[in-house]
Amino acid sequence: MPQSSAQVTAAEISRIAGVTRATVSNWRRRHEDFPTPSGGTESSPLYDLESVRAWLASRGHASAASASEELRTVLRLHPLSGGGTPDLLLLVLAAAGRSPEELTAAVRLPDADLAERAQDDAASVAEAVPSADPLRFGADDAAVLRALYACVRDEGGATALSVLAERELEDSAASGAYRTPAPLADLLAALIPGIPDRVLDPACGSGTLLAAAARRGARELFGQDTLPVQARRSAVSLALTAPEATVAVRAGDSLRADAFPDLVADAVLCNPPYGVRDWGHDELAYDPRWAYGVPARAESELAWVQHALAHLSPGGCAALLLPPATAGRTSGRRVRAELVRSGALRAVIALPVGASLPLHVGLQVWVLQRPEPGGAERKSVLFVDTAAETPSVAGRGGTAVTARTRGASRSASVDWTEVTTRALEAWEAFTAARDAFEGEPGVARAVGVVDLLDDMVDLTPARLVRASRAEVDPAELSAEVDAARQDLVKAAKALARTAGREGWSAAGVGAREWRTATASDLSRGGALILLRPVPDSVRTRAHAAGGEDGRPETRAVLTGADIATGSGPTGEPMGLYDDSSPVIAVGDVLVRAVAGTEGPMARVADEQDAGALPGPQVHLFRPDPARLDAWFLAGFLGAEENIAGASTGSTVLTVNPGRLRVPLLPLEEQRRYGEAFRHVHELRAEAQRATRLAEETARLLAGGLTGGQLLPSPGDG
Repeated sequence: MPQSSAQVTAAEISRIAGVTRATVSNWRRRHEDFPTPSGGTESSPLYDLESVRAWLASRGHASAASASEELRTVLRLHPLSGGGTPDLLLLVLAAAGRSPEELTAAVRLPDADLAERAQDDAASVAEAVPSADPLRFGADDAAVLRALYACVRDEGGATALSVLAERELEDSAASGAYRTPAPLADLLAALIPGIPDRVLDPACGSGTLLAAAARRGARELFGQDTLPVQARRSAVSLALTAPEATVAVRAGDSLRADAFPDLVADAVLCNPPYGVRDWGHDELAYDPRWAYGVPARAESELAWVQHALAHLSPGGCAALLLPPATAGRTSGRRVRAELVRSGALRAVIALPVGASLPLHVGLQVWVLQRPEPGGAERKSVLFVDTAAETPSVAGRGGTAVTARTRGASRSASVDWTEVTTRALEAWEAFTAARDAFEGEPGVARAVGVVDLLDDMVDLTPARLVRASRAEVDPAELSAEVDAARQDLVKAAKALARTAGREGWSAAGVGAREWRTATASDLSRGGALILLRPVPDSVRTRAHAAGGEDGRPETRAVLTGADIATGSGPTGEPMGLYDDSSPVIAVGDVLVRAVAGTEGPMARVADEQDAGALPGPQVHLFRPDPARLDAWFLAGFLGAEENIAGASTGSTVLTVNPGRLRVPLLPLEEQRRYGEAFRHVHELRAEAQRATRLAEETARLLAGGLTGGQLLPSPGDG
């Protein structure tokens, strides 16, 4: 019997045709001859691929999918008959060394010849990838091989590599396997003094930190990762991005089975896994690496710290990205004390929330240096809190909201230029003149070793740099308080004016009754387009395409927390972005997908939101302005009773956007309601603005009084 055609989702159809998902939905409703589902479910139907292609061709829609999307789709539809992803990773490396003409010629080969060519190409670079399986391509793999060669030719080896690694990470259900953001990797590499020749990353992931070291001139790169796919990906990626460097990457657990036991490196860069209890505490109890004390079972991060120090040459430096709990947990105080006492710990730099995954935690960079025999005594440790000075994100009411005070947003917008400048300026000044380092009040401070060796040995930067607040000039703080107080008075007056406006009247004897329709009904009728959130997975974290230079163009992401707090888009794109996902336009109505937390559930997008991407917990409604007023729609969609009626779940209430109901009113009457809802929105925004300013003014006053810069007025007694 003939083999049945592959099945594709509506999202894959949109990529094949080069249109949005909404367009595919319109085709399904308006064209009776659109292919009927051949599988799946009512909410997630599947369509026969060949039927879809025939339908598109009959209407002149040639495939508009990018080479990378074509590779992604082909990998799902045509699993390799024999070989696995390691073989394809090798093929990416080999193909990247070919000219576009050679790759085009390969794409045009017959199936059997193409498989033979691919096998020869991959075998030619087999030694570059650790733990690669024996190569075994066949003629049945021709579709995948053609797509891969075309992707390397059109978009480069790095893009093809990301698609392959992304798929294997999904298939292996790996968790926590994410790239360290490139700006953060560059910061860690820049904290290493000079130009280290030999660099190790014992938890290398996709090789981002080693690539950053190569950009600074490192010539020998060593990496190890417990996930074989990450080790292979790192090896190929480094071979592509650092062809002049000597690269050695191995698969395995660095703590339990160190692949480089005799390696002495000039520098170690590492973003180790966090919170791992089964890291080998019992079996490694007498390991010689624990020169500063045996790490507790809950202190895997301190095991990685000592592993890094054990691989350094005397005087060599390491930079590790660690969770904030490492600086203060009781179970780690003895190891921390030895790191401080010996001079091995040189600096702890706090990063803003959202700098890297997990996005809701403000991570820290620990800079370490292996003590040199007979070296100078180190009397202090540098502490920097970049979060304290990260440029604020403007609230929609016009008030600045800092990353520290805007804790409700789990993915703060990070100004990497400012963070990097603050961290490096403090570090360079400290290393140039340790004993004479003056620091910056509230941001950077050198703390003496004796002062750190108390009962807890708490190394949290925010706590330690705050201790220098007493150095603030009283006149400067008084001026800052006066400015904040004046802003608060203005905000209070604006709130009073907004609260005094009247845009409503009593309905009469009884409440008005509505004839309503669901959002799904309005969508089917063309009054609005309902765009659902993109799933928060490895494949679909936002990374928008379309830069003028052909490289991805990064967009901000509007989160559910942004709607609740009234801020602009603060989410950061992570991972890969599905090109068919919507971009927010002025007049769109944005609704939070999870109910139950404080703050408004809906708002209308303005110029500040335009161009951003809706986050995974944001529903986007795009009304037809000739039929629906945006503010009228937002007011009723976000109503408390409406949200409750359309939500499901017990602990977490998830909003079903199609079940939200909207009154059926003439457009002119909608506009009157819309104007009233706009007043309500402005009232809430002014109240939030005044609250933030009141908190900031109170913080400055309390800090000045307790720090001794401000004195109570004579009349306060």
